Amino acid sequence: MSPTIQHIECWVLRAPIAEPVANAFGAMTNRPAVFLRITDSDGVAGWGEVFSNFPQVGAEHRARLIGSIFVPLLKGVAADDPDVVRSLLDARTRQMAIQCGEPGPFAQITGAVDQALWDMSARRAGVPLWRHLGGASGKVRVYASGIGPDRVVDTMLAKRAQGYRAFKLKVGFGAARDIANLSQARAALGDDVEIMCDANQAWSREDAAARIAELAPMRPYWIEEPIGADQPHEAWAALARASSIALAAGENLRGQPAFEAALDGAYLGFVQPDVGKWGGIGGGLAVARKALAAGMAYCPHWLAGGVGLAASMHALAAAGGNDGWAEVDANPNPLREQVYPLDVRDGWVELPDAPGLGVEPDLQQLAPFIVAA
Repeated sequence: MSPTIQHIECWVLRAPIAEPVANAFGAMTNRPAVFLRITDSDGVAGWGEVFSNFPQVGAEHRARLIGSIFVPLLKGVAADDPDVVRSLLDARTRQMAIQCGEPGPFAQITGAVDQALWDMSARRAGVPLWRHLGGASGKVRVYASGIGPDRVVDTMLAKRAQGYRAFKLKVGFGAARDIANLSQARAALGDDVEIMCDANQAWSREDAAARIAELAPMRPYWIEEPIGADQPHEAWAALARASSIALAAGENLRGQPAFEAALDGAYLGFVQPDVGKWGGIGGGLAVARKALAAGMAYCPHWLAGGVGLAASMHALAAAGGNDGWAEVDANPNPLREQVYPLDVRDGWVELPDAPGLGVEPDLQQLAPFIVAA
């Protein structure tokens, strides 16, 4: 008999930070996380993380959705096929998400459930998740993310000293500031590193091509979300034709049809599904494999706690493809650092051989950050 889901627990954590983490649409003044643990009838447990880093007040709301909606739906469900469970949740929550106007939070929780069930599946098999999913190597390339708009050079040099060889700069703070930041970063780091740029949807369809052209002389590796993720595919395709720099996007796409339409449009060089926003590991891998087959690189998006970071990196290792990168937040966050510390060597991380995700949050150590359970 297949093991069934018996217990679903979650914890809301919130870590104070000395300085806000800014981007083009707002700032995070603390670092929230929602960690999810699912235990089956055999006593095997797996971990997942729900996207909750913006708006920060959404973390508690997502935890309440888990307790009120997802726990009753999941209790007693067979736990041995994460893809089946993800499809089940999508079907059973579709009308609910429409009714309350919250397809995002529902998809985010479903993604975390998928992460936890895949962690559980690999733990049962006694192997690391990347290998369980068919990956050939646990070595993944990483870049330091979330840098700027202040002290850009200092941050990049510090991350380079920690082993990083690629960096992502926040742009969308006005042309003069963006150009100055990227120019100073390129001058300080030289030509032997990659510098990506993330506009966080800051530019209009009319202005984006000009903004990219201004940055192009400093050779950004990609321009991420230059325009709104909800802009029509024709607008993205036109911008790709006008840009000498490859475009990246995916963190704000939701659902297999949305990703398939973007892939069919062939306007992205880098595809970035987020394991905590939609699809978890299974959905993200399905997108990754289509992207790789179409000649695009898979670079999973992640900018939150350590559980989701582990899931993101295992998904990248499982997908294969040497052109991909895993995103690692450069900003201080104990909910990442204490849960999934990394040893970065010359731009690469070797994933542990521990079963599953190789993550077991120490709730006693994290107790000062737990605000709800």
